[in-house]
Amino acid sequence: MAEDIKNAARLRASLVFLDESGLLMAPHLRRTWAPVGESPVFYRRTRSHEKVSAIGAISVSPRRRRVGLYFALLPNENVTAENLIPFLRELQKHLRRPIILLWDRLNVHRAILVRRFLDRTRRIRTEPFPAYAPELNPVEGVWEHLKRNPLAHYAPESAADLWFHATCSAHEIRTNQPLL
Repeated sequence: MAEDIKNAARLRASLVFLDESGLLMAPHLRRTWAPVGESPVFYRRTRSHEKVSAIGAISVSPRRRRVGLYFALLPNENVTAENLIPFLRELQKHLRRPIILLWDRLNVHRAILVRRFLDRTRRIRTEPFPAYAPELNPVEGVWEHLKRNPLAHYAPESAADLWFHATCSAHEIRTNQPLL
């Protein structure tokens, strides 16, 4: 498999980095400016344990000319094999060439349903990242940017509100080639 990654251009395959993350209802706080002696106060609007789970993939074209961002946001759900497989199917529809998929060793990636799907799919080859190496996955940077910039200090009223705001922000990131 490592040889396939080195020869992705020769194979005319897209390199795809995949990662999952979670967006919580509590605001992600960052350092901010405030008048002297007046500490900023951020209120959390709800005490619920609602959340939005995210699946994201960054694709690199075979000749390394274009980078794409694909994502799915799942309100009040965990990422499971049942919602990872439809994401991979959609990814195949958008990328009409072979795919070399690089991802971490999350249990969902090794689930029997996912393995069966990948065994039936000849266009997707997988390659795991080394253990404890999130810095190798560029999708981690997308989630970090999303949480630290457009979602910083944002206190949503509901998971649907968080989903909408995160979706709009992710679409803006998708169009920013230098950032990707």
